[in-house]
Amino acid sequence: MAYTLVIAEKPNAAKRIAEAIGKAKEIRKGKVRYWEVSWNGKQVLVVPAVGHLFILSEPGGRWVYPVFKVEWKPVFEIEKEAGWTRPYFKLIQELAKGAEEFIAATDFDLEGSVIAYNILRFICGTERAKRMKFSTLTSQELREAFERPLPELDWPQVFAGLTRHELDFYWGINLSRALTLALKSAGGWKTLSIGRVQGPTLYLLFKRQAEIESFEPKPYWQIQLHANGILALHEKERFWEKAEAEAVLKKCLGQQAEIKDVKEKKEKILQPHPFNLTDLQREAYNLFGYSPKLTLDLAQSLYEQALISYPRTSSQKLPERIGYGEIIKKLSGQGEYKEIAEKLLKGKLKPREGPKTDPAHPAIYPTGEKPKALTQAQKRVYDLIVRRFLATFNEPAERLSLQLRLGVSGEIFKAKGYKLLKPGWLESYKYAKVKEAELPEVKPGQKLSAKLELLEKQTQPPQRYTQASILKEMEKQGLGTKGTRALILQTLYDRGYIIEKSIHVTGLGKTIVKALETYCPDILSVELTRHFESELDAIQQKNKRPEEILREAREKLERILERFREKEEEIGKTLLEAVRRLRREQSLLGDCKCGGELVIKRAKNGKRFVACTKWPECRESYNLPRKGKITITREKCQCGLYILKIKQAGKREWKLCVRCGFKP
Repeated sequence: MAYTLVIAEKPNAAKRIAEAIGKAKEIRKGKVRYWEVSWNGKQVLVVPAVGHLFILSEPGGRWVYPVFKVEWKPVFEIEKEAGWTRPYFKLIQELAKGAEEFIAATDFDLEGSVIAYNILRFICGTERAKRMKFSTLTSQELREAFERPLPELDWPQVFAGLTRHELDFYWGINLSRALTLALKSAGGWKTLSIGRVQGPTLYLLFKRQAEIESFEPKPYWQIQLHANGILALHEKERFWEKAEAEAVLKKCLGQQAEIKDVKEKKEKILQPHPFNLTDLQREAYNLFGYSPKLTLDLAQSLYEQALISYPRTSSQKLPERIGYGEIIKKLSGQGEYKEIAEKLLKGKLKPREGPKTDPAHPAIYPTGEKPKALTQAQKRVYDLIVRRFLATFNEPAERLSLQLRLGVSGEIFKAKGYKLLKPGWLESYKYAKVKEAELPEVKPGQKLSAKLELLEKQTQPPQRYTQASILKEMEKQGLGTKGTRALILQTLYDRGYIIEKSIHVTGLGKTIVKALETYCPDILSVELTRHFESELDAIQQKNKRPEEILREAREKLERILERFREKEEEIGKTLLEAVRRLRREQSLLGDCKCGGELVIKRAKNGKRFVACTKWPECRESYNLPRKGKITITREKCQCGLYILKIKQAGKREWKLCVRCGFKP
């Protein structure tokens, strides 16, 4: 009997889709499973993939460049560690034989569209399929998406996704091989990588660090006035000459301050926009210290439990069709949101939306489904999303802004104060911090005793990028997509190009940037990367054909790689020095008591330990944890050694000084 085969992106999604259609029966095939369900008298099978079952590969696999001939291959044939995906491949292959109709039910975005298309053409032997479109895994939305699918695949997303993969493969494999082979030619070996978005992102971080390192602080002076609980600053704010500041101070000392005028103004503090992925990642980092990748993983897990909508969105819009009232009514059944939700349901529901849109999905919102068993981290992100959603429907907050001008011997001092009058949306969004600083009641003409103080300060360099602020800058510059930025940033960490939460570019990262800046600046070009991003958008809008863009990319890369090859020897020597320095940095903890150095070593049995470079003459040594990732921080213990950061699976990150034996 022929049946309809529905292809989902992951097992959990497949289960939810089947259960939304009707009474589902789970069927196991070895270690994998699929679901059978009846709908309108017809048999429907729902089978899962596990993300991408195919990956781009180079035929032949010789370590040369340039490489532009590519092909899609099963991921388990290319990556040994992906062998576990083979049973899913085989299951789809077997079930496809008896199917009379196919429905793609992967995530409705570029990646989901590529996953479905590759499975259909390479495993199922067809490109004809209907397409389910949904933004949540709730039963109602899945049922509607199944009953009213798009008549064919979302071809603009398919073509844009395939082109993005090929572009990234061209850039990644060719530039990474060029760097690695340049290093090899100089006598070193380390797998180096740079990519279409990695390069410009690293360059942004490098430029900010260069600004900080070259910054020369400039002294300036401020005159501060204290009077009856009022803290005011001279209207000039900064005096660049100390003599001028001292002259003003001398003129004012011992004199009373007179209130010149008082200005009151009521200000509205507007509700926040609903979250898109970048906004959520930035907020979770600022509040909880979660990396962008961790936040995405947590949001994805909440989506798979049908608790929130699809997180990989750039939209700040909440369309009415999602059913505001029904969601808020459901949230009122969750104790901590009951009071806020019930209050909102008494009024007109209209969210404050932001300007950003996404053709595939709305902003991130809770579905109203009740969570069952969440980890602490999941609870935090879920609560953040729910409260942000509710806040967008609330009233603006109001505060009173008070501005005072005080006169002392003809000099003017200014003070500002703020008083919250109406909490509005702040009641539902406890994470917001609104400035408050009350001033005493005073009247024009009132005279006060004043105390004056001369403050000496220095100008400060620009702040280092954090994981939150570099995400914002990447979005502003058009680098990467909402779903890839966190992974790009993590890759820079993994490659040893950057370290720390307040991001420092390592010696290796600096060297790569300097070498490329000198010999192949296009690899670091934000403008070039932005150009190709706009070209990919043009494919989705049906204004460009993939072959045009890929041809342009090949021609551009050939010119870049030709210049690189001409300077390969010089680049290789520069990289070799940087790699040696990096290896030293990654093992050196500090000075030993004997005058040698304490470094991290690894025994033949794999055991890690710290020992002196003068071993065996010096016997100072320390054991290290057998498991977990060990990172040397830039933070020093009082004994002079760098503190280690230990990250073990399932445990909270902790720090250790090997000599003092404490965990700060």
